[in-house]
Amino acid sequence: MDIRNIAIIAHVDHGKTTLVDQLLKQSGSFRENQAVAERIMDSGDIERERGITILAKATSVEWKGTRINIVDTPGHADFGGEVERILSMVDGVCLLVDAAEGPMPQTKFVTSKALALGLKPIVVLNKVDKPAADPDQTLNEVFDLFANLGASDAQLDFPHVYASGVNGWAVASLDDPREGMGALFDLILRHVEPPRQLARRDEPFRMLATTLGVDPFLGRLLTGRVEAGTARAGDTVKALSRDGQRVEQFRISKVLAFRGLTQTPIDQAVAGDIVTLAGMAKATVADTICAPEVDTPLPAQPIDPPTISVTFGINDSPLAGRDGSKVQSRVIRERLLKEAESNVAIRVEDTPGGEAFVVSGRGELQMGVLIENMRREGFELSISRPRVIFHEEDGQRLEPVEEVIIDVDDDFTGVVIEKLTGDRKGELIDMRPAGHGKTRVVAHVPSRGLIGYQGEFMTDTRGNGVLNRIFHGWTPYKGPIQGRRQGVLISMEDGVSVAYALWNLEERGRLFIGAQEQVYQGMIIGEHSRDNDLEVNPLKGKKLTNIRASGSDEAVRLTPPVRMSLEEAIAYIADDELVEVTPKIVRLRKRFLDPHERKRQARAET
Repeated sequence: MDIRNIAIIAHVDHGKTTLVDQLLKQSGSFRENQAVAERIMDSGDIERERGITILAKATSVEWKGTRINIVDTPGHADFGGEVERILSMVDGVCLLVDAAEGPMPQTKFVTSKALALGLKPIVVLNKVDKPAADPDQTLNEVFDLFANLGASDAQLDFPHVYASGVNGWAVASLDDPREGMGALFDLILRHVEPPRQLARRDEPFRMLATTLGVDPFLGRLLTGRVEAGTARAGDTVKALSRDGQRVEQFRISKVLAFRGLTQTPIDQAVAGDIVTLAGMAKATVADTICAPEVDTPLPAQPIDPPTISVTFGINDSPLAGRDGSKVQSRVIRERLLKEAESNVAIRVEDTPGGEAFVVSGRGELQMGVLIENMRREGFELSISRPRVIFHEEDGQRLEPVEEVIIDVDDDFTGVVIEKLTGDRKGELIDMRPAGHGKTRVVAHVPSRGLIGYQGEFMTDTRGNGVLNRIFHGWTPYKGPIQGRRQGVLISMEDGVSVAYALWNLEERGRLFIGAQEQVYQGMIIGEHSRDNDLEVNPLKGKKLTNIRASGSDEAVRLTPPVRMSLEEAIAYIADDELVEVTPKIVRLRKRFLDPHERKRQARAET
């Protein structure tokens, strides 16, 4: 059977996972009466809740006697470690662009990776039935994007279709009848070349491991494209690392292939197909799985370096162990090492005391997703403020800079530019009208300056701004950047908060807790209206008198507390503070709970 391998790449929310749903349905991958959830490919709980793709998924459909292997890749730059490896096992890319929004930063990130690998793109202009859609303008912007990214003449001569993933149609011309996705299927068969590996079926078996998975029955699973030869269950193979060292020799226990949405056992893996092998104990991503006589590993994609690090520690607060079952440092370490094994964009290092671990990665979102997964698994953690990773080069200190692209209402352009270029040491690169009363602002901002900016940005733009960021490069250190201006309200007692006490504290600032909540000494219960920290007593009740009116306590009316999401809390804290994360609650606290210890540490640092 003929094979085509293609990846679908797009910016977040441009509809690629919805489009894959339609390709599966219209290719006959489901029975007529089969109940299927929306966004089938986003199977993780967090992926469904946030509407984003985090892990690359593969599927396959059959069209006119040809098997099309489709890989749905993440759009967020934070998960770029996935994207780079995925693109190395396909022969073409389907670039999906929202016809109203045009190419966006993450489109640029993934597309630059694809063009550098020499892949020829197919452009799908999605959502052309939206009122604000401008397909012709979007097509010109895509061409300009490819030209700016150094595309070859063959890559610039790209075919395109117009589509509506939600309504399930794709057409070569807007005048064509809108019936089904046939035009896109046919274009893939015509434009994407068959795998060149098909000619190498008689050579010894070689496969580059691209993604790692774990199955409770089969153990470790490595997925990749077979570069040469064939492999069957029971064959003995070996794994070579990127530098040619032998990792292990093992027997393949099962060969699985994507058929529709399920992975089914097949008799043999053939050159050009994307398959999953089971049976290894140590082999991991970027290793070459090959026949025993092969000695040269396949070249593996280099990976962009991590830009931020976060310290994961045990939860040592007075309320530790009440919600979660996994609280020991040994268990936390095992879980982080397991994550680093399957996610090459993450690095884990031990700290001298052994109670905490430094986890380096691509961005706040990636860290937030890892922490969210761990708390759902029953872990209790204390998390530090994210720190930017600096580089030394020729005696000069370099820091990571990100390209920030913002679409914002014209009324709020001034405050956004002032915040980025003033306090956060950013550099304005471009500013132009984006239509419909909006302005597009492009700036290069140090990663340090963007930590914690998302929440402030949403407040400044009344929730209407769209901010996208992508790693741009390294630049000389730009000097200190001012952090949070406000101090915090710190509890001086252990116990349960009292409504009357909180009511009296409201004039001091915004509160993060409500009445009848557990608090402890050193826990942050609110934001001070001034720039200094203030110790307060949230347990102080009203003094009783014998002439007190019976209903006076009910007169206390509290302002609803500010509840922060996990990412907001991590970005909000200062260097001497931690976020306490349990399966049920997120709390803010001082690193040192005892006030005398805090003063000692402050003196030691000055």
